[in-house]
Amino acid sequence: MQISSSQTATLAGGCFWCLEAVFEQVEGVETVVSGYTGGDFPNPSYQQVCSETTGHAEAVQIIFCQESISFKEILEIFFDIHDPTTLNRQGNDVGPSYRSAIFCHDLEQRNIAESTVVDLDSGGEYSGPIVTEIVDFKQFYRAEDYHQEYYRNNSTQPYCQVVISPKLNKFRQKYVKRIKADA
Repeated sequence: MQISSSQTATLAGGCFWCLEAVFEQVEGVETVVSGYTGGDFPNPSYQQVCSETTGHAEAVQIIFCQESISFKEILEIFFDIHDPTTLNRQGNDVGPSYRSAIFCHDLEQRNIAESTVVDLDSGGEYSGPIVTEIVDFKQFYRAEDYHQEYYRNNSTQPYCQVVISPKLNKFRQKYVKRIKADA
């Protein structure tokens, strides 16, 4: 019997299109789904999440092969491609739905997330303290189809050019050895 080496990470760091565009290109990542998590309202729509009344964050759920990439390495990329020091904000995207958060699927993920934040805070890499929430995962709701693979399908749109492309370029420059061969 083959034991699966796949693991799930659920991360929020501003607009889910940005995170999805980067993590789709990471070697060892099997799938990336944009969606909503961290709220109390069942199966919210994009409009409901944007209303800031459901408590959800825009997030991505990443299925990755832990033999190819570790959860800690996933977090290193995550922290490099968004600003974890701004509360409920990434650039011009403002509100709790754009918060920085790690939704831990188990105690091991929580321990890794907490130690990563301590290391980054003590390392002085950022101009302020990290405000990324570390919370237990509860439920993930897949976003509407038009949000899936958004950058891939809309890369010439102004938002993609101004916001997503620079994050993707930063990732590609820093993590050359982590880029999928077909990306």
